Amino acid sequence: MKRSTERILVTHAGSLPRPEDLWEMLIAKSNDRPYDREIFARRLRSSVAEVVKKQIDCGIDIVNDGEFGKHSFSDYARERLGGYVERAPDPDERPPAIFGRDLADFPEYFSSKGGRAVVGRHAMRFFCNVPIKYIGHAAVKTDIENFTAALQGVKVEEAFLPAVAPGTIEHRLKNEYYPNDEAYVYALADAMHEEYKAIVDAGFLLQIDDPDLADGWQLNSHMSVSEYRKFAELRIDALNHALSDIPQERVRFHMCWGSYHGPHKYDIPLRDIVDLILKVRAETYSIEASNPRHEHEWRVWEEVKLPEGKVLVPGVAGHYSDFIEHPEAIAERLVKYAKLVGRENVMAGTDCGLGTRVGHPKIAWAKFEAMAEGARLATKQLWGR
Repeated sequence: MKRSTERILVTHAGSLPRPEDLWEMLIAKSNDRPYDREIFARRLRSSVAEVVKKQIDCGIDIVNDGEFGKHSFSDYARERLGGYVERAPDPDERPPAIFGRDLADFPEYFSSKGGRAVVGRHAMRFFCNVPIKYIGHAAVKTDIENFTAALQGVKVEEAFLPAVAPGTIEHRLKNEYYPNDEAYVYALADAMHEEYKAIVDAGFLLQIDDPDLADGWQLNSHMSVSEYRKFAELRIDALNHALSDIPQERVRFHMCWGSYHGPHKYDIPLRDIVDLILKVRAETYSIEASNPRHEHEWRVWEEVKLPEGKVLVPGVAGHYSDFIEHPEAIAERLVKYAKLVGRENVMAGTDCGLGTRVGHPKIAWAKFEAMAEGARLATKQLWGR
């Protein structure tokens, strides 16, 4: 995996704005509605080529496919895993919310239009009722082939493909078959290992997306910190099981406190889970670091030593607002991290994917351009050139 040996490299967290016509077909596909498969296949391939070029034009060094083959960074797993049945939840069933602890203080906010939009998106509708198996071979093969084609004739430092973590899948696809949480999450890990390995075998970096490592604290609002740490550690152990034969230097791990727009008053502090993050078998750790709730947590790295050989990708531009971060603010953030963990161990990244959370695609590209300029300013300060 490349490092910032001569300058601060720039990457991002994954999801990028889909073209409207592609998005409509992705939604139809995910909801089993009619769509033209040949038109979809052609448009998907051309869209991936377009988004790779757009990233390069904006100054991104380590690019991906925008997750264009998926309608969601996480819910896509239900299309690639067998063993689930779809049904409406029981009328009196209230699925856990990723803002569970905030809900007690802000019920009026979450009953408003914006709050309801968040609630509806996380209703549980898929239930595991037989052993899980991976059935996404054709889909991941298409992802790999489209991305490979898009990279022909262009120059990038490296390329990555994201895949969701077992612990994040668990909160969206519910278990009604396995005897306990441990058996279920390890079954998910065994199944998703096939996707992880396919990505690495194709020559790409694998990014594991696991926002629910932090979000789970809000989802499980009855737990104490010590109880939650045990809960999270089991999910990390399962993830490491899935990564056991994949070289750590080919793995990036992304965590954040979720993409929803809301208070985040009761997010678990980074300090309480940073050791668990560093336990993941990865070389690079991408963390949310620029939003108003967590930006101050750069100070955690004054006390926590980044292990030898590891790379930190702090989010220096966010999905939480349509403000375009000033390049000087981005540079300031990067320099703070570089002084704590070493300039060669830092890359510029985003807090989360920009695909569905910023107000317009042009906002996403402008954020990328600001990141690239901020990285140039930080490089000048750190290397003197």
